[in-house]
Amino acid sequence: MKKYITRAGFEKLREELRRLLYDDRPRVTQEVTVAAAHGDRSENYEYKLGKKKLREIDARIYRLQKQLESYEVVDPATRPKTDRVFFGATVTVEDEDGGRTTYQIVGGEELDDGLGPGRISYEAPLGRALLGRRKGDSVTVRRPAGEVELTIVKVEWK
Repeated sequence: MKKYITRAGFEKLREELRRLLYDDRPRVTQEVTVAAAHGDRSENYEYKLGKKKLREIDARIYRLQKQLESYEVVDPATRPKTDRVFFGATVTVEDEDGGRTTYQIVGGEELDDGLGPGRISYEAPLGRALLGRRKGDSVTVRRPAGEVELTIVKVEWK
């Protein structure tokens, strides 16, 4: 099943894969080679630690390659302009007290701070509640502090 990701999120993961393949893995491989030259590997802490790091890097490379193959890249700027909320939309909602918050609907891999704040997954309860709705629609979302009603005041594609 294809998962969605924005161009920025895809490029960030691809850059991590590039760094692991061409910077981190060769560096750690060299460290393991140097450590192995120090003799008995059974009691060689640097060698064992290096091999462990190498296994972790290889596992992350494998996961990233599989993830990148499974994604469908969605560029919000090229989507047809609509007032409906779909993946990639930037949505401003207003709560019952008049407070406004803006979110971009993204994939789960895009939630870290490296891509900026104000992102929610399309798979999260709020993301699922907003998908398919229009400007002016209200949604009720259950949060730890209780239910809150939010009204969609703006839908942008940027």
